[in-house]
Amino acid sequence: MSNVDEYYTEILRFVKQAGSIVREKIYQHKDVLTKSCDVDFVTEWDQKVEKLLIDGISSRYPDHRFIGEESTSSGQKIELTNSPTWIIDPIDGTMNFVHGLPYTCISIALLINKITEIGIVYNPILEQLFTARKGQGAFLNGAPIHVSSEKELRQALVMLEVGTSRDPEKLKIVLQNITLLTSHVHGIRSFGAAALNMCMVALGGVDASFEFGIHAWDVAAGDLIVREAGGVSIDPAGGPFDVMSRRTLCASSMELAQQLSKILIQYYPERD
Repeated sequence: MSNVDEYYTEILRFVKQAGSIVREKIYQHKDVLTKSCDVDFVTEWDQKVEKLLIDGISSRYPDHRFIGEESTSSGQKIELTNSPTWIIDPIDGTMNFVHGLPYTCISIALLINKITEIGIVYNPILEQLFTARKGQGAFLNGAPIHVSSEKELRQALVMLEVGTSRDPEKLKIVLQNITLLTSHVHGIRSFGAAALNMCMVALGGVDASFEFGIHAWDVAAGDLIVREAGGVSIDPAGGPFDVMSRRTLCASSMELAQQLSKILIQYYPERD
């Protein structure tokens, strides 16, 4: 555990350095490239933040492995092994970052033997630092946080996302779920950043969040933060959460999660 303590201290230092880049650049002009489609963006700052984090960790721990959004999009193969592995989204909510909307964050998790030991989600614009260590609780800026006590879907505020995919089948299912949920829940919200959506569940500000088509780097940190805040993280069909499945559902309680899973129209993207 002493090694994990050290890893946690070091990654916080690198995350805060990366956060200063995001904070400085969010309201400036950015050159934008596209990846999978016209609304799947990447900027030079996504790439620079990821490089800062990977270079910083590698300089201290050369045997550690990485799964990063931008390195993966450039062709590196995703492989989750038992080795210490950092799963990194350098800027979750790149669309928001490009437009200057302050709901954007750095998301990073450490998995050892495929078990998440550290989760950090940092929104440097609003100065929200969500942290969790396995078995040690979840925190916002150092203060303990906890999910809501909601167990009834009809009383729940639910986060969801359309996402960047413009696959017609996926869009159809997302819109069907939005229509379906309007008659079953208190309300629906969307921040445009999966990691922040999950952290809102951990904070108790919303009661559940789900998304299809996300990636491991979007959800690895948020999954631990939700669970350490007393919530649950499962597959949207009701089974166990799988960080590589590109599917997530987290909630304040198992009762709420299962109610939501039973009414959702499912979508199964290709795995990471």
